[in-house]
Amino acid sequence: MRNLRPERARWIKVRMAVLCGLMGLGLGFVVSGADRIQNRDGAQWLEVAERQRQRRLHIEPKRGTIFDRNGVPLAESVEVPSISMDAVEMLRGIEEQYIPQRIDQYAERIATALHLPIEDVREKIARRRRFAWLKRRVSEEEVTAMKALSSNDQRYPIRGLAVEGEGRRFYPNKELAAPLLGFVAPDGNGREGIELSLNEELKGKPAEVHGLRDRSGRLLFSEGLENEQALAGHNIYLTIDRAIQFAAERELDAALRTYEARGGSVVVIDPRTGEILAMASGPGYNPNDYSGAEPENRRNRAVVDRFEPGSTMKIFTVATALAQRSINATEPIYCEDGHMPIDNIVIHDTHVHKWLTPTQILQVSSNIGSAKIGLGLGQQRLYEGLRRFGFGESPGLPLPGQSIGVLRPRDRPWVQVETASASFGQGISVTAMQLAGAVAAVGNRGQLLEPVLVKRVTDSTGVVLDEPKARVRRATTSPAVAKMLLEMLVSVTEGEGTGVEASVSGFRVAGKTATAQKIDPETGRYTDTHYVASFVGLIPAERPRLAIVVMIDEPLAGTYAGGSVAAPVFRRVAEMALSYLGVTPDVRNEKGINEATELAKNGDPTAEAYKVVGKGEEVEDTTPKAPQRKPKAGEVLVPDLSGYPAREAIQRALAIGLVPSIDGSGRVLRTEPPASEVVKAGTRILITLEPPT
Repeated sequence: MRNLRPERARWIKVRMAVLCGLMGLGLGFVVSGADRIQNRDGAQWLEVAERQRQRRLHIEPKRGTIFDRNGVPLAESVEVPSISMDAVEMLRGIEEQYIPQRIDQYAERIATALHLPIEDVREKIARRRRFAWLKRRVSEEEVTAMKALSSNDQRYPIRGLAVEGEGRRFYPNKELAAPLLGFVAPDGNGREGIELSLNEELKGKPAEVHGLRDRSGRLLFSEGLENEQALAGHNIYLTIDRAIQFAAERELDAALRTYEARGGSVVVIDPRTGEILAMASGPGYNPNDYSGAEPENRRNRAVVDRFEPGSTMKIFTVATALAQRSINATEPIYCEDGHMPIDNIVIHDTHVHKWLTPTQILQVSSNIGSAKIGLGLGQQRLYEGLRRFGFGESPGLPLPGQSIGVLRPRDRPWVQVETASASFGQGISVTAMQLAGAVAAVGNRGQLLEPVLVKRVTDSTGVVLDEPKARVRRATTSPAVAKMLLEMLVSVTEGEGTGVEASVSGFRVAGKTATAQKIDPETGRYTDTHYVASFVGLIPAERPRLAIVVMIDEPLAGTYAGGSVAAPVFRRVAEMALSYLGVTPDVRNEKGINEATELAKNGDPTAEAYKVVGKGEEVEDTTPKAPQRKPKAGEVLVPDLSGYPAREAIQRALAIGLVPSIDGSGRVLRTEPPASEVVKAGTRILITLEPPT
């Protein structure tokens, strides 16, 4: 600058100073901005950087398995392939002007491989999203075709396609217990049945996988699951037994086809524990393909459908009257020759009778006899008695849509005809599950148990989290009344009872039939063309192992009686279940309450007197007592044949080596020599019969 003129040298210095100043100012701005980004706004920018650098994958845990009581899977989750797409990766590196053409090409090839509409695929690609499902739950052929599209052997390989495993609910037994189990929707949540009510326990808690990704968004490294227990939901073990459930559904379906019925249900309970061994509902559906099923076929009729119980309600009317001592077990009741006017209606009996005992009222199913018992109780005591048996309240099962039925409230006075009709099951409604629980209480010494459907709940490692136990809800009657009621109900399935079709060879069945008219919704009156046929029963009557309820809705006109439609279903289900459970006839209880019968051949005769509640007094049982000595070789014990039909009495006498001789007709009144006496084999025994009253 020495060679420059002073004016020019000063101008250069000024420009250099200005330039340095600007550079210093710019550097100050940079430093200030860096300080702001790093220190003052550091947390915000760190979050942005982490979002760009890391990738989070939402992992749905494996849904828990539903087992039967023996550990047989009823519903389980399996992994099936699904195809997803990264449209950004698919179109990366393609010039913008060629993208529309390439989208059309890719859409056509993908749609052909996956059998999808081209327009739907084109639309998904055009959105240019990082993730989108192309098709879920694909076949192996479609997976192979999809992999071929991504192969480098192709002229234009399609990038961004991925085959991912996805959980799918699978029901290995197809239609078995479908209305009870429900199904799982594509969103992973349960719909209907156990899948819905226990959805939170089954689905578990979702987890997240954290990892790094490169500039194209590809996952490079996974940090692993945050919670290993989130891999699976809880496993549910039901009290249902698959074999008994299968038998119940098989027989129910056969009855529905035979009688062209609208629907029906079968419930099987162990009265000792309250555990539900089977809950069948028909018609059913296949939950593996639930979309094609009719909504009414997905309904669990056993807990949802309400119906008028009809004559099965007479069991609980008589039980309440015996417990309240408003009737005596042997007290005859005048049945008005088959028709009895009350208020503005007339109650009819199918068969005309004058005098009937409570046992005979149950045996021939007399509406008039039951009505008189109900009227003798009165509104309040009848209502309270039915409520004690669980009618008008929820069974308390972990199932959606449970009905409590309809039981008129006691705070509104009942007119006489309402009390009378309620006593034989008209004007009220129940569910099959309520009936099953109530009749199970009779078989459990009068104790009403909370029904149990879930046996235990475990986590994914097998640790038991919950194991419900039987709980007594309340006492319905005394044990003595319950025992006597069982004997009264045996008459329904023997001799001239309405439920002889329910009798099981080698066992005594305590049960009741019902044929209830349905109400026409248009007229509001009972119809003569639509009925509900039902049967409730306990077997063996001496020590019940099974309580079974069968309900058939609208069987074919002309064949709709409960004794001919529902009772055979009970018999076949009971035969299979008893055989499966290993229950064999017990000769020590061949005659029910009389435990001294038929024991001579074992040399172990026993007998136990019991008391029954009558009308204000205790009545001693007249059961023959044990013999004074045990039978020796060549001797037999005279059996107690009282009440048996003539043919069966003869068969029993011959079976143990006695020579029977008959006097009269009807049922056995007494024998000579008398029951429990020890006699020589081959002795002639006189069997005196009397006609039914």
